[in-house]
Amino acid sequence: MSDGFDFSPGAQVPLMGAAGQTAATQALASAAYRDSDLTEILKADNEWHQSTIKGGSRTKEGRTNIFAPNLGEAFARAVQTRTLGGGRAALIQSFGIEAQTVVEHCLAANHIRKERDQRLTVITVVFGVLFLPGLLLWLGVFALRRGLASGARKSAGAIGTLLLVAVGVLAVIFLLFLPFNGVVGWYIRGVILMPPVGWYLAKRVSESTAKDLRGRWDALLSGGGIGAKVPDAVPGHPGESAREELRQGLQKLTAEQQSNVVFYAGPKGILGMGTRWGSWQLAEQLVPKDPGKEIHGFRSWDVIKAIHDQLKLLERGPLNTGGFPTPSVKHWIVSPVGQGAGSVSRPEGQDVEAFQVKPHEIQRICNEQQFGSGNRHYLGVQFTLWDGQLILTMMINVTVLHETLRIEVTGYALGPVHGLFTTKPSPKTVSSPKMVKFWETTTRTLPLVSNDEVVRLAVRAPLVWYPPILDHLGGKLVLPEPFGLRHAWAEQPWLHRFMADDALRTATPVLRAAHTAALRVLDEHGVETTQFGARAGALSGAVQDPTPSKADTYNA
Repeated sequence: MSDGFDFSPGAQVPLMGAAGQTAATQALASAAYRDSDLTEILKADNEWHQSTIKGGSRTKEGRTNIFAPNLGEAFARAVQTRTLGGGRAALIQSFGIEAQTVVEHCLAANHIRKERDQRLTVITVVFGVLFLPGLLLWLGVFALRRGLASGARKSAGAIGTLLLVAVGVLAVIFLLFLPFNGVVGWYIRGVILMPPVGWYLAKRVSESTAKDLRGRWDALLSGGGIGAKVPDAVPGHPGESAREELRQGLQKLTAEQQSNVVFYAGPKGILGMGTRWGSWQLAEQLVPKDPGKEIHGFRSWDVIKAIHDQLKLLERGPLNTGGFPTPSVKHWIVSPVGQGAGSVSRPEGQDVEAFQVKPHEIQRICNEQQFGSGNRHYLGVQFTLWDGQLILTMMINVTVLHETLRIEVTGYALGPVHGLFTTKPSPKTVSSPKMVKFWETTTRTLPLVSNDEVVRLAVRAPLVWYPPILDHLGGKLVLPEPFGLRHAWAEQPWLHRFMADDALRTATPVLRAAHTAALRVLDEHGVETTQFGARAGALSGAVQDPTPSKADTYNA
């Protein structure tokens, strides 16, 4: 597969979004609109992946910087660059969510902030850069106040506020009794007055944008189904190459998410599917049913095909009790990578088209690549539950070595996205004791955008046209690799009782369906199935063990 993926117009088949995948999708998309501190995302790290912050000014713990991005700014830009950037590395599939929807919300958030920054840039230039001495003076005061506020002592913040008030009073006195006249006098007055006026206008712009972003954040988590507006992805005419590249990038992202190639990273399990929590193997000798006769020839693909057809019937049962939802049954090509691999690469060549390994190559791998190096074939049945918050995958592998047939069934579970992404916006409030009834407190609602935040946004705005400068000055979010939107911030499903029950209950019916189909094929081809049946019965009892394990952790 090369980067020259054909996105030319033609007969378009719409990709139907899987039902019940909205919760996880909207939770991750809401991160693009958040205004909390960037370090908050470190709480969502799991035991396999680490999100880190890079930037010279952020190396000191507990010290903030006037150029530092907040969570939404850093998240939206990092995801956009990683998923749509030129020459990007391969992405891991995000099961249970619509990855394109999340990326589109990141684009929409970036577009809203871009429009805000354009207005702030004009304000900064007119009211700040043209009166540079005053701008530098006021920035110095704000920087000093911000440094004091971040100190360990509570009194430091009050000292910083008093410093700001004192400088303001001195500025007013100096403005009223300025001894200079003429052009110089008026310019000096402008140096004192214009930066605060610019700050007031910037606060109005910042406040309106903050309300818009918070409204979208709340709507996503409230189930409002708010759509992402991405005008930059709709070319107006053939000459708009940037918009066309963005449109093609989104289509490539969706195509890659539909790939049938996954990557096995040792104890980390199959990337995007979670760790392997259980494994059950049936291995017996192939013996003719009738003495003196040979077994009718068959291949691994014949067994897999029968299991595939049987798994398609999982949603049906003898009783009308609800049971399984419609599962996704799919042939997977599993490629091994190291546990600490920093990136993955998808297969290319004439046997791959649109990130999909072609059916004839899948069949060849199933029949021939069972021992030694190379990719392996697995048949997977996947359930997307809890509105996309729980992904249960059972993988079946069939191998025939000499006279031994082995059927391996393994279970993988990917838990819900971290609770950080499901928190709704809350008003900014401050509580203080009453003047008379000091034993009681009063709560006051603060503006969405603080004074320091207005200064931060106004100073960053003129530099957003070249993000590497901001990355160097304020830091950025470094996404965990190999990157996938879903598994990077997933929690363990075993922390939720009902999710754990769902995972454990899935194994028994899938195992029995696989064994039933395999035994039928063996019987049809003249194989003695007594030993296979006894072994399958034993496994059917063992699979009911209610304890998940770390099946990929081997004791030497």
